[in-house]
Order: sequence, then structure tokens, then C-alpha cells
Amino acid sequence: MSSENAAIPGDLRTKIISEPEVILEDRDLMRALIAANEKIMGGNIVDLRGIAMERLESRLERLEETHRHVIAAAYENLAGTNMIHRAVLKMLDPTGFEDFLKNLNTEISDILRLDALRLVLESQVANEDPAARGLGDTLLVVDPGFVEAYLTQGRNVPVRQVTLRQVQPESDMIYGERSDWIRSEACLRLDFGKGRLPGMLVLGAEDPHQFKPTQGTDLLTFFAGVFERAMRRWLA
Repeated sequence: MSSENAAIPGDLRTKIISEPEVILEDRDLMRALIAANEKIMGGNIVDLRGIAMERLESRLERLEETHRHVIAAAYENLAGTNMIHRAVLKMLDPTGFEDFLKNLNTEISDILRLDALRLVLESQVANEDPAARGLGDTLLVVDPGFVEAYLTQGRNVPVRQVTLRQVQPESDMIYGERSDWIRSEACLRLDFGKGRLPGMLVLGAEDPHQFKPTQGTDLLTFFAGVFERAMRRWLA
């Protein structure tokens, strides 16, 4: 017995005996010990402990990966919530409609990390309102029916309040000269109340993956609801 123990230095042997979990928690070391044990037993004996350990390691790796994804998703959701809250507070600051529009294309656009932002309003006199034409690149006044046509792209599909997608070829009217490099968009349909034509807030991004159909829309739905209520002040 003493000759077997002599192969391990005394201080190391004492540490292993006092803290065996050090070995148990080391995957590479445990794998080497099991391989050595299997070698001693010979090839005709199947050690189920090694098989079980491999399966447990595989399950542990999958659990760790899932854990990382859950944490990343939770962090992303928290960051997105904070971003929307900041944008909403900033949206409530202006006291005039012109300042409201300028704020959209500057501070709010920066907070939401957008490369383009456009407010689309339907009007019976889309081409006859000089006041609308003087409000810069943020506001686009269009004919009735434009919003639904842009959202559905001529398909017979329900119109959702929030549509996330890659930019469509027909987006020149929305983005103008920026349409060459805008790659994804979030379209927020706006309801201004009974008797009023609808509108749309279009958020554009150069990153083709910033807005994808697989993403959740709860935060943008909330943002659209607040935006509708803010706009009703100016439309009253």
C-alpha cells in the first residue's frame, strides 16, 4: 500500500483527500481518470460510468448554453425597455408641433439608434398643404389608403399595428435618397381616433437585422400608443 501511495507526493495526496471536489469539478481530470480505469479493465468490459458521465456533460453544456441565452435575452429586453422609456419622456418635452417633429428626427432618433425616422400622415389634400411641406424631412403627407397599401404591399393580409421587416423596393417615397442604404424597418400604424385618417411612424435602420419579423413587438406597440396620444394634441 505504501509503495502505491509513494507515487503521489505527500502534500498533494493530503490536499486531494481533504478537498476531493477539486478533482470532481475538473472535467479533463475526471475524463483522464475514467479513461485510465477503462484501460486497466480491458476492452471487453463496458464501464457505464464513463457513458453516463459523457451524457451528463452533454446535458450540462446544453443547460449552460440555454442559461447564457436566457440571460442575454433578459438583458436585451431590459435595455430595450429603458430605451423606449427614455424616448417616451423625450417625446413629451416639446410644446409646439414643429419642435415635436424636430425632436423626432434628432434626440428620439438617436435614443432609438435609428438611421431614419418618418411620420406619415394621410390627408385629403396631401399635395396642397404648404404648411406640411415646410416641416422638413420628418413629415410626409400622403393620399388616403397609402398607409395600408405600404404595410400590406398589395397582399391580402391583416394590417398589424407593428410590422417588422427588411426594407421593401417601394420604399423610395418614404426614405428618399436614404433608401439606398436603409435595410430594415419598423412600421407603426397610428390610429388618431374616430373620424380621422390613419398615420404611420416608420423607423429605418441601416442594419438589416435591427428589425426582424421574429422579434417581439410589445415595446414598440407601447411606443406607438404613446405617440398616438401625443399626436392627438396637435390634431385636435
